[in-house]
Amino acid sequence: MPKSLLEQLPEIVSNGRKQAERILESIESRHRVQLQTREIVLPAKDAAAHDWITRQTRQAQREAVFSPSQTTLVDPVQPGLNAVPKAPWTNRLIYGDNLLAMAALLAGDEHTPSLRGKVDLIYIDPPFDSKADYRTKVTLPGVELEQKPTVIEQFAYSDTWSDGTASYLAMMTPRLILMRELLADTGSIYVHLDWHVGHYVKLALDDVFGKDAFFNEIIWHYPDKLQGNINGLPKNHDTIFAYRKNKNAVWNGVKIQLDGSRKINRRVWNPETKKLDTARDEFGRVIYDTYTEKNADDVWQIAQAEVTKNPNNTGYNTEKPETLLERIIEASSNEGALIADFNGGSGTTAAVAEKLGRRWITTDLGKPACMIMRKRLIDQDAQPFLYQAIGDYQVEAAKASLGRDFRIGDLSQIVLSLYGALPLSPEDSPQRNLGHVTAGGSKTLVLADSPNKLTGTATLKKAIAQRDTLLGGWDRVVVLGWNFEPSIGETITAMNDELLEVLVIPPDLMDRLKKKGGLDKLRGSVRFSSLQYLTIWPVERSSAPAPAPTLSPTLPPQGGGGEPVETLTVKLRNYVLLSPEAINLDEANRAKLQAIANAEPLALIEYWAVDPDYDGQVFRSVWQDYRGNTANDGDPLRVVTQATLTVPAKLGARRVCVRVVDVFGFEAEVLTTVAAA
Repeated sequence: MPKSLLEQLPEIVSNGRKQAERILESIESRHRVQLQTREIVLPAKDAAAHDWITRQTRQAQREAVFSPSQTTLVDPVQPGLNAVPKAPWTNRLIYGDNLLAMAALLAGDEHTPSLRGKVDLIYIDPPFDSKADYRTKVTLPGVELEQKPTVIEQFAYSDTWSDGTASYLAMMTPRLILMRELLADTGSIYVHLDWHVGHYVKLALDDVFGKDAFFNEIIWHYPDKLQGNINGLPKNHDTIFAYRKNKNAVWNGVKIQLDGSRKINRRVWNPETKKLDTARDEFGRVIYDTYTEKNADDVWQIAQAEVTKNPNNTGYNTEKPETLLERIIEASSNEGALIADFNGGSGTTAAVAEKLGRRWITTDLGKPACMIMRKRLIDQDAQPFLYQAIGDYQVEAAKASLGRDFRIGDLSQIVLSLYGALPLSPEDSPQRNLGHVTAGGSKTLVLADSPNKLTGTATLKKAIAQRDTLLGGWDRVVVLGWNFEPSIGETITAMNDELLEVLVIPPDLMDRLKKKGGLDKLRGSVRFSSLQYLTIWPVERSSAPAPAPTLSPTLPPQGGGGEPVETLTVKLRNYVLLSPEAINLDEANRAKLQAIANAEPLALIEYWAVDPDYDGQVFRSVWQDYRGNTANDGDPLRVVTQATLTVPAKLGARRVCVRVVDVFGFEAEVLTTVAAA
């Protein structure tokens, strides 16, 4: 007879502790997980306004943000409590598995010290509805597509764990342990759940944080969200479990505004009767106190409709009301505190933390969620923040599937096998990254590049040389890559080699391998897609009049007519999604996609940004536009296709980089050198 869930729980928690211990041990090694900064976002949603950088009046201030040598920044105009001269803090939006993200935050890197014991408040709203359908609806001009989640997103959103609640607890336990390690001694954690798994997770929380650390079970009651149930009462509440690291945790209480004011009899202590009496004045009249707010209890009635009525609501499936997060953040943190949400979703935690003057970190495994959060923060004119991803994510995923002792060559062999290539001998392929396909009298050499590097010009030239010389030569060569140089599309076009093909390895390959339970079960179902490709018109560069002196409540006056500036005009030309078959669509939706891709390819762009001085390492977006942003035009379904940036004048050429993200989360970039005006 199989064990009950309660019988399995001790083993689940024990295994979770062992997994967390291995992660904590690994952060001390030189092969620890690190975060890779994909973009430094300097919100500038209105193209008509001066670029954010032109606010800076002193060269030293500007360099703190704009210098290619910098990888962290702080707004020198409004540093607030976040400014730390030696190591400025920058808020972080992280894409990837939160277990790996937390490992990287605990490990620290050369730019940011370890955050062990530094996080003041954690709020998480993990997925907990095992019957939810989280398909993504993509609305394009004249058509609506329904995209099935990727395997990674299914794991994150649809609770598709093989053993149900037991697997859910096995997933949650090591994560809760890492959260405890990140939490400051004066910190608190709030875990948002409902009836599906809440009581089971409460047992794990008691084990990880200690039963005495529990201080409240908060009921979020949403009376407006009637969920009919003919066999019982409507389920109209969620549960939030609150734990403190220790008794000295920050606690500011929760106040609720009353509708109007209330008069209440003042009560005073009577030492003779040893009871509370009604206070009276010298004439014997009752003294009243007037209140406009009261202390909250542990049942919070907050309408779910707050989300839909909010003009800035994201439309995200599980978006939470800002009032809910305001109460939690104000109750358990002070201004300048560091707030973390490791199931970011729609970004409510980060958005509210930003408004309340707190620092923040938020993570999510879904690309749609990260795009929604990035747009939401830009839309509210947030302070500059980092958009990061897990460095060497594929390597970490491979370790999870193949064991910690695996080698890159092992991963290359898996990729070659799934492509259908037979490996070359170790003598001919010492790195074990070369294979071959022979069919119909044609011989094809296949190179599987490493996830630790960007596939670019050097790799392609080497592949072509091997095609022409290795073992007497081959008819063609196929390069399979994980990550690519920004200019890879232009490189391929310039090479103009019909016997060279470059394909993308599916980013969720290792997760699919783990989920399917073996290479043989996955073989034949993996698609290697072509690169998406972006082109732009030649960038126009011209000098511009220096900005006039300004007086602003937030910006210092610009004396002497301001500093010299120039303008850059960037125009999108074409966007090609070369492999719609790689997207998780059924045939009807794929046909709709192909039709709009042929008729209006730029309509597929969800977000685009410009870095006017790309250093080849970190993309600094100083201008952005995205679907839904009507500051630049009145069309919520399309991005504008032209940007005019006003930037500090510069001698010599500029390296301008343009990045786009399409509605499916695929990225493409163009890098161009613009001569002096």
